[in-house]
Amino acid sequence: MKQTAVSGENRSQALGAAVLPGASIRARLLKDKWVYLLLAPGLLYFIIFKYVPMWGVMLAFQNYSPFLGFWKSEWVGLEHFRVFFTNPEFTMLLRNTLLLSFYNLLFYFPAPIILALLLNEVRLSLYKRTIQTLIYIPHFISMVIVASLTYVFLTTEGGLINEMLQKYLGFKINFLGSPEWFRPMIILQTIWKECGFGTIIFLAALAGVDTEQYEAAIMDGANRWKQLWHITLPSIRSTIIILLILRMGDVLDNGFEQIYLLLNPLNRENAEVFDTYVYMLGITQGAFSYSTAVGLFKAVVGVILVLGANKLAKKFGHEGIY
Repeated sequence: MKQTAVSGENRSQALGAAVLPGASIRARLLKDKWVYLLLAPGLLYFIIFKYVPMWGVMLAFQNYSPFLGFWKSEWVGLEHFRVFFTNPEFTMLLRNTLLLSFYNLLFYFPAPIILALLLNEVRLSLYKRTIQTLIYIPHFISMVIVASLTYVFLTTEGGLINEMLQKYLGFKINFLGSPEWFRPMIILQTIWKECGFGTIIFLAALAGVDTEQYEAAIMDGANRWKQLWHITLPSIRSTIIILLILRMGDVLDNGFEQIYLLLNPLNRENAEVFDTYVYMLGITQGAFSYSTAVGLFKAVVGVILVLGANKLAKKFGHEGIY
């Protein structure tokens, strides 16, 4: 009888323990209700505009007709992917997209890091804040305005740069119509527009570096360069790696608006990428299923690259995104 009573008591405790987690969750929700209320708009945004539209990937496996709808359109399986991969333009699109992403990683990705390191060395607070404000401003300028400024500076008909070239060197360069100048223009636009804003994350990471390490390094006779190499960079290495991993997900995503505004028949050979190709087929030609297949291909490749980069980072002993 005693053993039965003890076992019954243990069973009651187990049942009580099973109920407690649910109660603790409710308690946390009530305790932090204002925090979750603040989270709600962002959460609803992602649910409505990011997760719900995922049902649209069904179009990639259909010969979609707007008059028949999702469920009555003809299912064609992987036919659109087969057509896409055998399309002669696939090689051109892949080459242009990967080259732009590679140049972005090579030139743009280190730029905010270098700029943040330089700003971190500025000791005059007013001067530092002024520079930060000036380099942040381009981020808030519309890409349409940036493209318009590019046109004003580089056009052969009265463009400032070409007028100077004509005056001092006696010739003009068709920057906007030359395929070989397209990629440098895109990279320079990206650096000018986003570099300053990108320093925010790295400056925040630099603010968390223990100042005692610098004091100890100075006592040991380390100059600025040695402090930078042995203290500053290792302290923000995890931030750099995480951002690099996330950047890998955008390898096939170069940004539609920026490229579309500078795309023209003369530079299409180097300018056409997956983003503009999807727009041209899906919006202007109504090939909804085919363009969805192209977009799905981009998304899958992006996920694979992020997971692969994360695994590689962990293999070498660094922190990943999960």
